[in-house]
Amino acid sequence: MNNQERYETMYRRSIDDREAFWREQAELIHWHKPFDRVLDYDNPPFAQWFPGGLTNICYNAVDRHREERGDQTAIIWVSTEVEQRLEVSYRELYRQVNEMASLLLELGIVSGDRVLIYLPMIPEAIVAMLACVRIGAVHSVVFGGFAALALASRIDDASPKLIITADAGMRGGKVTPYKPLLVEGLAAIAVERPQVLVIDRGLATTPCPIAGEIDFASAIARHAGREVAPEWVESSHPSYILYTSGTTGRPKGAQRDTGGHMVAMRQSMQWIYGVQPGEVMFAGSDIGWVVGHSYIVYAPLLTGATTILYEGLPIRPDPGIWWSLVADYRVSCLFTSPTAIRLLKKTGADWIHAHDLSSLRTLFLAGEPLDKETHRWVTEALGIPVVDNYWQTETGWPILTNFAGLGLMELKFGSPTKPAFGYDMVLLDESGAELGPNTKGSLMIRPPLPPGCMSTIWGDDARFVQTYFSSARQMLYATFDYAIYDDDGYYFIMGRNDDVINVAGHRLGTREVEEALCTHPAVAEAAAVGIQDDLKGQEIEAFVVLMSHAAIPSEDELKAVVARQIGGIAKPKFLHVVPGLPKTRSGKVIRRAILAIAEGRDPGELPTIEDAKMLDVIRDAVQHR
Repeated sequence: MNNQERYETMYRRSIDDREAFWREQAELIHWHKPFDRVLDYDNPPFAQWFPGGLTNICYNAVDRHREERGDQTAIIWVSTEVEQRLEVSYRELYRQVNEMASLLLELGIVSGDRVLIYLPMIPEAIVAMLACVRIGAVHSVVFGGFAALALASRIDDASPKLIITADAGMRGGKVTPYKPLLVEGLAAIAVERPQVLVIDRGLATTPCPIAGEIDFASAIARHAGREVAPEWVESSHPSYILYTSGTTGRPKGAQRDTGGHMVAMRQSMQWIYGVQPGEVMFAGSDIGWVVGHSYIVYAPLLTGATTILYEGLPIRPDPGIWWSLVADYRVSCLFTSPTAIRLLKKTGADWIHAHDLSSLRTLFLAGEPLDKETHRWVTEALGIPVVDNYWQTETGWPILTNFAGLGLMELKFGSPTKPAFGYDMVLLDESGAELGPNTKGSLMIRPPLPPGCMSTIWGDDARFVQTYFSSARQMLYATFDYAIYDDDGYYFIMGRNDDVINVAGHRLGTREVEEALCTHPAVAEAAAVGIQDDLKGQEIEAFVVLMSHAAIPSEDELKAVVARQIGGIAKPKFLHVVPGLPKTRSGKVIRRAILAIAEGRDPGELPTIEDAKMLDVIRDAVQHR
């Protein structure tokens, strides 16, 4: 049986004999109490995987490795920002996590409580995540690049009892203060003010005390040597909330369960990434994003592998830093984004060839569409298989991918290959009819979603159904992407079909950017679109209409408003003040027409446009970038 046939056999079984397939995958983790059944799908589209089973993520990720691999390195921390390296064994990780869990209990955190983690890429961030799930608390990690008001919106939604933060982080050699952003965010929240635990790295240039803050170093010292028994939780118990942008302007809290999440992580490492216990995986992402949750923290540790936690940029101190880490630590699997590879591509392949990369078997890329030329360049430069894989915050692990653990199928440049186990894919046209090969359509998934996918939107089941399962006549999960598949069953992602902008793998709702711009007193309305960018996949171009008689603000002033409210990643690359926007007769902004003009394309027929002259307004603005 060749690689293709092995895949087809396992994939068909994951769809046609779903319960037997996932029962076998569930044997990869420890169950304190066996589950009653594999799947409860009595209330579509809500799927409960392994109901009745009791387990604990921290026990599976740390405790059960102590005896066999206690001296093995669990975490390698490398910071090119503060020029430090640290290796943490599984035995040492067990000690640190137990002490942190003991501190959380002292602070009144119990099972089901939320803990918001607003930290840089430091080992304490992973320890905090594991300590939360050890006691059944629900963590919500917020990316350190988010600004105060974006942070406040997540605090309001999750209502955490505790926030764990640091004085500052560093990026590109520059200090990024965290505490001032948190102070501003706390001043804007509507919920009860949570406790604040502060890790002082000694990086902040100016003091910024927070009323009632708890110093981590002195607090954790009181818990030296303490052990906390894992809280055995039901399989569907929430493990974490991770916020992802939406078109409504209010971020959605993707809620992950416990049992299904672990099974998905563990089997994906075995079959997709082909990483075995004791091997080293390096995911060049941030723990504030889903790749960081899944493949920096949980999947490697559940496997008993070694994970690299990297604080820094891929080009600093030089463009060879990542390749030197692969060589130094004998990395077998590297996972990053097309944006990072495009950045490294600009510096040339000599940085790659300067290092011994003989340990590296595969490079996986995800986060935004991978163009064929970048795929071809990095494959030739490395001389190893480069696997594009496609997935979302909502799914937590790949939807479309190849399978290093089975033996890779043929790779096609620009294609994330075929559906992962359990994903029953379908393409639909605008009328909801199913499409065959070589025809572009909306990419949908027939439920139930496989283990590891979001179980709901935190605190809002109705929004979960309305957002993801209401776009077709039949109940199907909408990915909000267009796709096409060829005669061999290989998929190609054709871009978003909603209003989400993807900047270097960071998903930002157009409404978030527009609403931030509209907080400026001179702005009456705004429109934001994601234009193609060779490096980042997309960049933001924004158009604003000013209030009558308003003083004209500078372009930098308006951009700064967005950066202040959402974060620097959301700052528009181009911003134009225009007299009006193209709209339908019902008053809806025609973003697809704006995007077409911004990218130099014909917007096509627009029979419902109110004033066609507004298209010339956009053209004139774009011509004067």
